[in-house]
Amino acid sequence: MSRSRALEGIRILDLSRVWAGPLATKMLADTGAEVILIEAPNARMDRVTIELTKQMWQAGRRFPYFPDGDPGEQPWNRQAMVNDFNRNKLGITLDLNNPQGKDIFRRLVKISDVVLENYTPRVMRNFGLDYPVLREINPSIIMISMPGYGMSGPYCDYPAYGSSLEQHAGFSSLIGYADSGPYRTQSTYPDPVASVNAASAIMLALWHRRRTGKGQYIELAQIEASTCLLGEAILDYSMNKRPPRRMGNRHPFMAPHGCYRCQGEDMWVAIAVAGDEEWKALGKVMGGPPWSKEDRFADQLSRWQNQDELDKLIEGRTIGHDHYQVMHILQKAGVAAGAVVNVKEMLSDPHLKERRYFIELTHPQAGTHLHAGFAIKLSPTTASSRRPAPCLGEHNGYVLGELLGLSEEEIAQLEKDQIISTSPIKENQ
Repeated sequence: MSRSRALEGIRILDLSRVWAGPLATKMLADTGAEVILIEAPNARMDRVTIELTKQMWQAGRRFPYFPDGDPGEQPWNRQAMVNDFNRNKLGITLDLNNPQGKDIFRRLVKISDVVLENYTPRVMRNFGLDYPVLREINPSIIMISMPGYGMSGPYCDYPAYGSSLEQHAGFSSLIGYADSGPYRTQSTYPDPVASVNAASAIMLALWHRRRTGKGQYIELAQIEASTCLLGEAILDYSMNKRPPRRMGNRHPFMAPHGCYRCQGEDMWVAIAVAGDEEWKALGKVMGGPPWSKEDRFADQLSRWQNQDELDKLIEGRTIGHDHYQVMHILQKAGVAAGAVVNVKEMLSDPHLKERRYFIELTHPQAGTHLHAGFAIKLSPTTASSRRPAPCLGEHNGYVLGELLGLSEEEIAQLEKDQIISTSPIKENQ
């Protein structure tokens, strides 16, 4: 017997792109919401980009964002990011610059609960589909906007991606070594941070509507969602006028604290020692070398002041061992340690395998692959993978026909007029 899903009966219109918005709606779709991904008919790739991609592939260029590096005959349906962040969603295309496209969107708003978008502020206004308009159509609608810099302020119309917001939000100023400039995290951290905030905000608004019957407008500035996580550094400066220093893998008071080389190429283990008891346990695991009892490492402050020498000595012990082995030995002794795993190791990690974290999905164009699973486990409801990400416009017929009642002839005419499509339409074609 199948178990119910927590958000069953909630319908979300997803206008978002790239990562921050799509990940938020993926989390909600995983837990049962009916999410309708709405893309422009020229979305994913225009025909010029598609042809260039194919030519580069034929010339021997491999692409990391396609399965096996191959864009295939339908590269717009094989992109890794699109297929990862849009599972469990229905997908339609709709030209919101066209009056008929706008009318169809309004009809969908009337039967939906949430609208999510992550454009710059001017876009929905230019479409004539901002919150005051949608509220007139459906007074209980919840709309969330996720612009990079918010809906007001001198930067509000600046386009933004996580790869630039990370720096402006203050993260990069804290990342790096004392003798280096700022580093990036390489994961565009503001995107997933904004995603989690957006999913939480939608749930709060749904709960508020359940109590009051009223919809509402949610503004989520992605830069603020990230900057609010730097509270310790902000507070330090506001109290002490002391800019935080870049410390690499070091910690303000723990020592030893860092990543240490292990056996094999580019294999490491992270070790964090919070106090004297853990230091004694680490020394015992290492066999009680004479240097571990020297005065320069006798207490936490002394170890912190002599980290350069300490790190070299510890790495001399870890480098001859497997990083998982070091982790298990130290954890058993009560010392916080974790193997630094690469993606290949992560996919075969015994802990994640036993918990069945990774899920296998088969996409009609991208093939069968493992995907990241669900971070939250609810009981008795369950998150599940009901369908792979939709191909471009895959559910035009269902959404327009079944949900809105358009005839086959009307849907065919919309496709003829390029208001909807199942393959990218070049602009001004």
